[in-house]
Amino acid sequence: MTVVLKRAVTTPLLYFFILGDILGAGVYVLVGSVARESGGAVWLPLVIALVLATLTAGSYAELATKFPRAGGSAHYVTRAFGPAAGSFVGFCMLAAGVVSVGALARAFAGDYLQALVSVPVVVVVVVFLALLAALNIRGIRESLGANVAATLVEVGGLLLIIGLGLWVMLRGDADLSRLTQVGTAEQGAVGAVLAGSVLAFYSFVGFETSVNLAEEVKDPRRSYPTALFGALLTAGVVYALIGVVASAAVPTEKLAESSGPLLEVVRVAGEVPDWLFSVIALVAVANGALLTGIMSSRLAYGMARDGLLPSTLARILPGRRTPWVAILATSSVSLLLALTGEVDSLAATLVLLLLFVFGSVDAAVLVLRREPGEPGHFRIPTVVPLLGLASCLFLFTRIDGEVWARGLILVGLGAVLAVVNAVRARGGVDAEKRVEPAEDPQRRKLMTTPRDRDDDTAEPKGGRPGPRDEGKDGGMATREVAPDVAETDEGAQEPPD
Repeated sequence: MTVVLKRAVTTPLLYFFILGDILGAGVYVLVGSVARESGGAVWLPLVIALVLATLTAGSYAELATKFPRAGGSAHYVTRAFGPAAGSFVGFCMLAAGVVSVGALARAFAGDYLQALVSVPVVVVVVVFLALLAALNIRGIRESLGANVAATLVEVGGLLLIIGLGLWVMLRGDADLSRLTQVGTAEQGAVGAVLAGSVLAFYSFVGFETSVNLAEEVKDPRRSYPTALFGALLTAGVVYALIGVVASAAVPTEKLAESSGPLLEVVRVAGEVPDWLFSVIALVAVANGALLTGIMSSRLAYGMARDGLLPSTLARILPGRRTPWVAILATSSVSLLLALTGEVDSLAATLVLLLLFVFGSVDAAVLVLRREPGEPGHFRIPTVVPLLGLASCLFLFTRIDGEVWARGLILVGLGAVLAVVNAVRARGGVDAEKRVEPAEDPQRRKLMTTPRDRDDDTAEPKGGRPGPRDEGKDGGMATREVAPDVAETDEGAQEPPD
């Protein structure tokens, strides 16, 4: 009997999954970087980034409801452009996810934790990733249940910053003129806003990971668009308010120089101890790592099931019905990266990798319009994916040369995987493509095997059918096999008992 992923994700759970992944560690550190690039009007690049992210989110909403499969981006691009393109996009997405988990694990062991307790980085990273993997293997409902609690803490922390910033403004210690200051000494208004928007765009990524849960959502056709656009809108409002209060409460120069810009708001307000906000930040980092780890494991599982990665990664733990091999594999790579790299070097290529993914998905949704998919699926207006693709191409031009130099190494590995899978597909290596014709004159006997039913007349897999079952349907799948062998459920042939 085939074991499939359990449909246990409801609309609220999916909403909190997406919101928690968007409201991750990025917003706790990127506000200062946006201020450095764009000037005092931090809210403006955040709003522009929301619009750009929503364009590609529309493509994901259509494809996730049309083809609710765990492979996500890789599965969509494979259907549209073939296994080579799907391998490349899947690898970019998988690499971005694994690198992100490694970076977040390293960040968890950094300054926020060290402000509370002094623990060796190696110990923290190993224990942190081991606990995340165990929770992931335990089950999707347990993982998303933990995410709901963590997301509430994250949102609570951001609402705390908004409240403290408003308090600073009400008591007259804020400078509202900074909210309209656009541009820096190095760049004019337009260039500064665009540069800030690229950084702000990173704050909104995370919504794309949710498509890998589509196979575990109870009703993806209804749940996914509601949860996706609701989470993006919520995150956009929160980010815009964060940009307003941070810019008004803290001088732009001080905000730009700080590695913990939101902590500067706490210090200006003077009402909340630093250690409390450090705890909140640690929860945000841990939750981001958990959700990205879930995405990476489901993506690896889906790619393996599609024949784009080794089939071992598609194994499911029978009792828990979670992709345990994929979880252990992706967690191990993240551990290696966290132990050998710094946060900045690990995080620098994420936007570049995801732009390859986003652009491909925007193109795929247009190509796949000719396929029916699930009945009644969500459909986005054609202009939206076109604008999404254009926005990705534009953002490519804003990526620094140093990031390209690092990112092209991973992109090259993805290209190699694409070539290998293209050769395999062309040579007909995939087992799923080896299907015997129904009317083969060389076959001498029809035989039936049990398929997903309890039948006291059917022997275990690999055995011969009972005499009264031969030549009948009776819930049995008809296959042609050689007279002296029977297929096992892995597709290998063994002599019958």
